[in-house]
Amino acid sequence: MKLAALSLASALALSLAAPASADPVRDAVTKAMPQLMDHYRDFHANPELSGKEVKTAAKLAAAARKAGFKVTEKVGGTGVVAVMENGPGPVVLIRADMDGLPVTEATGLPFASKVRATTPEGVETGVMHACGHDTHMASWIGTLNNLAAMKDQWSGTVVMIAQPAEEIGQGARDMLADGLYTRFPKPAHALAFHDSAGLPAGVIGLRSGYVLANVDSVDINVKGVGGHGAYPHTTKDPIVLGARIVGSLQTLVSRELDPQDPAVVTVGSFQAGSKHNIIGDDAKLLLTVRSYSEETRKKLLDGIARIARGEAIAAGIPDDRMPVVEVKDEFTPATFNTDPQTERFRTLWTSRFGAERILEVPAVMGGEDFGRYYLEDKSIQSTIFWVGGVLQSQWDEAQAGKRSLPSLHNAGWAPDAEKVISTATEAMTSAALDLLKKG
Repeated sequence: MKLAALSLASALALSLAAPASADPVRDAVTKAMPQLMDHYRDFHANPELSGKEVKTAAKLAAAARKAGFKVTEKVGGTGVVAVMENGPGPVVLIRADMDGLPVTEATGLPFASKVRATTPEGVETGVMHACGHDTHMASWIGTLNNLAAMKDQWSGTVVMIAQPAEEIGQGARDMLADGLYTRFPKPAHALAFHDSAGLPAGVIGLRSGYVLANVDSVDINVKGVGGHGAYPHTTKDPIVLGARIVGSLQTLVSRELDPQDPAVVTVGSFQAGSKHNIIGDDAKLLLTVRSYSEETRKKLLDGIARIARGEAIAAGIPDDRMPVVEVKDEFTPATFNTDPQTERFRTLWTSRFGAERILEVPAVMGGEDFGRYYLEDKSIQSTIFWVGGVLQSQWDEAQAGKRSLPSLHNAGWAPDAEKVISTATEAMTSAALDLLKKG
């Protein structure tokens, strides 16, 4: 694996270093990069939390208006919809997400975020674009500027959306609920990208089918009968019951699902007790549950409720003290890349960037609410792709075992923004032109 990765890195370096032939899209991207990097640094230094992207949205709306798009703000909260109609043809939707994360930045960048904010839970925190949404927005601006300047080369309608609240799984849902497909032209094609902390900078990752998972957050409130730690026989210990539930939950994936059906049930938090010699009245388990199909999701959620109740019955908990299982209103559905469009892009980008820069990537158990745009109407062709952001020098050191790499959401994540933005802008512009080509 390391030899293959080193070979890829060498080929990539040669590809990126090679002089580009005359290409209108690439030339436009190259010319725009200084301005797009200014946008990137501004977004990076001034992040806003989910649902609070007021200033960010205003900047994106202004950029779209300047390019000649018809712009509507405050769609689904702070969302922006920019429409350019340019004759008959299909409707292409291109999305970027806007929100930052409650993470205190530790990249050391000269334009590092110093923003602080208070979360809805009342926690004061630093705020950072630790997921790379700043590169997404800069590329969005680059793409809409290119399409506006190249109107003579395409026919149809472009709908550029700047989406809020991706990090909490609400933005796409809220924009759709606010009439995204009824107030504005409904797309035949949807497109987005995400920067990647697992690919060398400038490499495009792509796959058809499921690419990202259903994500559910589940709370289990375990109820017991408290008392003195010296007299446990007079109590019903919720910690012991909670531990039994945690253990039994492991069998949902290992013994109840087909081994070829990927799924995850993780207990991320176990909260209980207040003192050494007190058995409390309750405990709380916080779970993240991941799957791909709706059928598997239902099996997991039903199984969690069944196991919690079953273990409580086995522990002798009275009926009025049964565990309460709550599936939080934070569901993010699985993201599915439709085959015809995704493979069309693979062919297009392989020709444009070279085969060494287009990789087949595995599906992952992360979540992304971009999948909602397809699920709202499955006649839509939909693709999300990845653009590697790891600096080549860091990638080479990691492949040689000399360093570890930060992941997305890490306080130290600082992508090679120039390569991410230039690659993504060129890829999205070329994809839109291909879908909207005349004739």
